[in-house]
Amino acid sequence: MTDAITASGLTVSYGDTLALDDLDFTVEPGLVHGLIGMNGSGKSTLFKALMGLVKVDAGEVRLYGADPERARRAGRVAYAPQNEDVDWAFPVSVEDVVTMGRYGQMGWRRRTREEDRRRVSEALERVELLDLRDRQIGALSGGQRKRAFVARGLAQGAELLFLDEPFAGVDKRSEATITELLRDLAAEGRTIVVSTHDLVAVPALCDRVALINRRIIAHGDADDVLRPDLLAEAFGGFVPQEALRA
Repeated sequence: MTDAITASGLTVSYGDTLALDDLDFTVEPGLVHGLIGMNGSGKSTLFKALMGLVKVDAGEVRLYGADPERARRAGRVAYAPQNEDVDWAFPVSVEDVVTMGRYGQMGWRRRTREEDRRRVSEALERVELLDLRDRQIGALSGGQRKRAFVARGLAQGAELLFLDEPFAGVDKRSEATITELLRDLAAEGRTIVVSTHDLVAVPALCDRVALINRRIIAHGDADDVLRPDLLAEAFGGFVPQEALRA
């Protein structure tokens, strides 16, 4: 079986700042993989490098054995960004956002067909937002916004979903809803990669956990990775208190 993600020797810098340092990362398909690290550890840069959205200084990435750009064009990859990366005041509805996931199948006229509308409705129902389809996207709660972007990926038919901090600004009920949804998607064969600071939520959500600090420090089962010594290495000598409570 082809791995969902294979990255080797990834090096990315922004001017004089080294963001990723000769990083290797392999992700098996059909699982939820958690990516954990402190601010500035390279989590968002790794997401962008894996999707082919930033220039790499060295290294190679393959998504299901293909070049990232080719995988994106084929609609196999979807991305749910952090809240601060989106202009929530933009006048589009929840349905408009989810419909964007169908653009690759619509042609240059962007005219929705019955199949597109059906896929969008099914995705909205799946994430429990069907009754909010006409609401402006910025009027949703934090958890609803995250689910809307997951719905966009579902409507697109993506096999690989990247979620950047899905639990930031989300209440416990929404966190539980998102966790259950992602677990269900993985059970259906989709691959989920989640960056998060919420170490308490990791064991219930993730099949595999990777600690990052410009490189992958450890990657495996949560019990094997969320150890004080490895967490201290990932967090610059500091072990987060929530890790001790997990």
